[in-house]
Amino acid sequence: MNRKLIIPKKAEKNLLADIKELIESARQAAARYVNSSLVLLYWKVGQRIDQELLKQERAEYGEQIVKQLAAELTISYGRGFHFTALSRMTRFARFYSQEKIVATVSQLLSWSHFAELVSLDAPLKREFYTELCRLEHWSVRQLRKKIQSMLYERTALSKQPEKTIQHDLKNLRKENEISTDLAFRDPYILDFLQKQARLAGLQNHA
Repeated sequence: MNRKLIIPKKAEKNLLADIKELIESARQAAARYVNSSLVLLYWKVGQRIDQELLKQERAEYGEQIVKQLAAELTISYGRGFHFTALSRMTRFARFYSQEKIVATVSQLLSWSHFAELVSLDAPLKREFYTELCRLEHWSVRQLRKKIQSMLYERTALSKQPEKTIQHDLKNLRKENEISTDLAFRDPYILDFLQKQARLAGLQNHA
């Protein structure tokens, strides 16, 4: 005679929670893999176009070839490969020239993030938004708002010499540490705090 297995309510809830966590974890891992694969695909497409068409002697009519290529790819794979999209992929490969860095950052940023970032022509500004977006986990909407509000221009960092900016961004990429110039987004606030610190130091020595 079969006996019905009775699972305590608490154990049942714990089991359900654990299984849900496993499922969600797997879904997130799959989404990250798909996103990373898509970003790398677009980077490789852009790289091939840039190297074989736009940087060679055929550059003068390379745009026409890209338009023809876009038309063929759109027929086969949809509008994700239209001319504007291919042009964006080309800029992506040109601006983010190291595949290793792309592979790493694509674990956190989607192609929609990069589509916003490649619209920025200034390399240091683009790197600034890339690193802050990665570190602070901005959504695409948040990234767009930060760019529109001219966040970079309002930082104390943007007023520093180019070598200083490069140094701080390099540290940010390696150590995930935000410097004072990055932390205080308004240069007037930074200047006020620095003056207060100097005043406090003078008072202590008095």
